[in-house]
Amino acid sequence: MSEAAKWYVIHTYSGYENKVAQNIEKVVENHNLQDFIYEVNVPTEKVVEVKDNKTREVERKIFPGYVLVKMILTDDSWYVVRNIRGVTGFVGSSTKPVPLTEAEVKSLGVETVQIQVDYEVGDNVTVVAGPLEGFGGIVNEINTENNCVKVTVSMFGRETPVELELNQVKKVG
Repeated sequence: MSEAAKWYVIHTYSGYENKVAQNIEKVVENHNLQDFIYEVNVPTEKVVEVKDNKTREVERKIFPGYVLVKMILTDDSWYVVRNIRGVTGFVGSSTKPVPLTEAEVKSLGVETVQIQVDYEVGDNVTVVAGPLEGFGGIVNEINTENNCVKVTVSMFGRETPVELELNQVKKVG
């Protein structure tokens, strides 16, 4: 995937978000635009709703009326997306769409970044950040999906299991 690809926000008619996302994906497939438009995302969250004394889990759009697209901005890709039925335009100035910053992408949770770690289960590690900084321990479990590692840390003469972020520990040696 190219580093030039950035996330852009598209404004749509309310209620058309999923349809717009499907249409963009169809156009990308039909016109072989995979080299320019990489990903389409309608951010949603699961919410527990109580209606008529019944509890149920529903998926709700986080940003109604908006669709996120990861693409390389060219005149062609901009034209294609802008002319999808239901799209009212890009967020930004009318002349040029403005991409989301890295911080915005991270805070929206649109893209999951896989962290590579140089330690594995059973390795001795040192905590390098957070309130337990400086403590040593042994890795019990690594969960890259949730960005966490379970470590048994020796504190005050007792073995204590703690959960830390992957980047908070470093392999000893």
